[in-house]
Amino acid sequence: MLDRAVAEALRATSTGTITTILLKKGIRRSWMHGPRPAFAAESRVVGRAFTLRFVPAREDLATPQAWSSPTSTRGAIEAMPEGVIAVVDAMGIPGAGIFGDILCARMRKRGVAALVTDGALRDATGVEATGLPVWCAGVAAPASVASLTFVGWNEPVGCGGVAVFPEDVIVADRDGAVVIPAALVEEVARLGPEQELIELWIMKEVERGVPLPGLYPPNAETKARYEAERRS
Repeated sequence: MLDRAVAEALRATSTGTITTILLKKGIRRSWMHGPRPAFAAESRVVGRAFTLRFVPAREDLATPQAWSSPTSTRGAIEAMPEGVIAVVDAMGIPGAGIFGDILCARMRKRGVAALVTDGALRDATGVEATGLPVWCAGVAAPASVASLTFVGWNEPVGCGGVAVFPEDVIVADRDGAVVIPAALVEEVARLGPEQELIELWIMKEVERGVPLPGLYPPNAETKARYEAERRS
């Protein structure tokens, strides 16, 4: 479970700010290509990654009977702890819905914070009704077995061109979903809210008519003025 103070700090930090902080730390790939806010995704969500992985469909494995296998999406959902964000590697395939309304309803019931995938969902009306926050690449009527084979959970995956490991932290908002490597979570949580504060101050300066050079990014003089106003 993610520390409450860390979660609150990240919830106060936009994904745009997080990508900038990570870029300064040498992490260039943090924003996932494909997942977009789709269902109940108006608010920012934060949680540890619980990963799931699909591979291309193989005819002897990608069958409706596979849904009853111990290695199934159903089994993965029952293993999800409360508060996690399910991150599903669907290889960016748009023609098969990896989950539908029933599976999303079960995740919601188990306290899963959100679902993020570079694939599609099905049963759009029903998924919306569950209230589960979802970031996905679209919707598709066919079931997952039309194009994909589910192979496991809680292992490293690639989602939207980004490597995601179990215990990494996901933050998702209107700009998409980003992954914070586990080792950098506390530092990003420390730096994020402060960056949001200074950018809020800079926006007020822009509204006052202050020119951008030296203001954004702030030079030493601007930083000194910001600190002085904060103290006052």
